[in-house]
Amino acid sequence: MNRQNETCNLKQTPLYNLHLELGAKMAPFAGYSMPLWYPEKIIAEHHHTRTKASLFDVSHMGQISVCCDEFETELERLAPTDLLALKTGNMRYTCLPDQNGGILDDIIVMKRENGYAVIVNATRKEMDLKHLQEHLPQCKIQLHDNMALIALQGPLAVSVLKDFLPEMESLAFMTFRDGMLQDVPCVVSRSGYTGEDGFEITVPARYADTLARSLLAYEDVKPAGLGSRDSLRLEAGLRLYGQDLSIDTTPVEAGIHWTISRTRRRNGTREGGFPGHEKILKQIENSTEKRFVGLLIEGRSPARAGSQIVDESNSEIGQVTSGVFSPTLEKPIAMGYVRTEYSTIEQSVCVLIRNKPQPAKIVALPFVPHRYALKPTTETGVAS
Repeated sequence: MNRQNETCNLKQTPLYNLHLELGAKMAPFAGYSMPLWYPEKIIAEHHHTRTKASLFDVSHMGQISVCCDEFETELERLAPTDLLALKTGNMRYTCLPDQNGGILDDIIVMKRENGYAVIVNATRKEMDLKHLQEHLPQCKIQLHDNMALIALQGPLAVSVLKDFLPEMESLAFMTFRDGMLQDVPCVVSRSGYTGEDGFEITVPARYADTLARSLLAYEDVKPAGLGSRDSLRLEAGLRLYGQDLSIDTTPVEAGIHWTISRTRRRNGTREGGFPGHEKILKQIENSTEKRFVGLLIEGRSPARAGSQIVDESNSEIGQVTSGVFSPTLEKPIAMGYVRTEYSTIEQSVCVLIRNKPQPAKIVALPFVPHRYALKPTTETGVAS
């Protein structure tokens, strides 16, 4: 009865009816009823994203606007990134640390003429909204629940989207532009969570279904669910909040210390000034007790979140936070935290899978190279 009530209380994205029509397997995620996979299942969706283009519904994510007279300097007080250097039309991955250096959330900040658009995780959007409102009282902070977010990911995404907006071909990774799709105002960014080239489209919720159907009308575009999104992001070494990142991990421990810009580090022009900067800057200088690593595991059985990582004497040295059988590598891969002395690349360890130690080694991330369009698409149509 409780599970039934939980299902009834789940929110629905603007594409909910389309998911059902397409035969999606729906499941609870972050308070929403979301598609796990479609009839072709996860592995087929994964490979299709790697070779062609897939449409993902990510409307459960939070979209928050930050507007005030001094918005550039105000938001920088809460994040460790040099936001003053961010140009209009560009976006930056960063995080919101707490006073102890723990990660409240990892976010995307998009610089607009009159403020920031901030993309936050679905499970954290109410907390993020409250955090921003409490610490930036002079700014207008608004959560936009009337917007949908659609991701078109894969090497052929650009050839599809340029039929709607030819100028999208000139966008580089982590930049965005306002545009019109089917006479509907939208914001299109060259970004995503798969490691592949692709785009994310913010559109008014009432137009999301029509736009999604137009994109799916292309032979090279198929729907994909959370299952393949997870295997793709794991191959790309991308962290997931609530699993790989949390309030109990700092940006340095989590391997995203590059979000702390040089200007905000020790002896930088705007050193510190963000929550938890004393601990975070000290960790950059002196290292940490644990580090985030990639794991390549022998055999065929994947390690799940919570699996212990042990040394040759079977003593626990860490824990897996995310794991999957990689469709691209055809091997089990995982990510997690280990004691720093065991974090060297090629270090041999074991992972307990069904209480049996399985040999593994520490490897560099990502497992599969990223294929982002770091420069605008060339005349040949190939992203460089």
